Amino acid sequence: MSTPNAKPKNTSAYMVQAAIAFAVSLFGTAAGIYYLPLDAWQRGFLAMSGLFLVTSCFTLAKVVRDQQEAQSLIGRIDEARLEQLIAEHNPFRSVS
Repeated sequence: MSTPNAKPKNTSAYMVQAAIAFAVSLFGTAAGIYYLPLDAWQRGFLAMSGLFLVTSCFTLAKVVRDQQEAQSLIGRIDEARLEQLIAEHNPFRSVS
């Protein structure tokens, strides 16, 4: 029985595309706020709201990922194997 890949990896091209998309959208939002015909306090409010939205998205993505990993059967099996390996390991045991 083969073990499925427990941790799929993203390609470097996907990571670069995600970083570029994030930078472009953040720059576009900042430029849009800067060029709006508003007072400084209104621009500040929009900028702080945008920053809060970005940080909230990162937090939500991390929480969803952590919850999915915790519920994964493969993750729990691997964790149990690791705990068993650590429990059985005794560096002070003499070899006889």
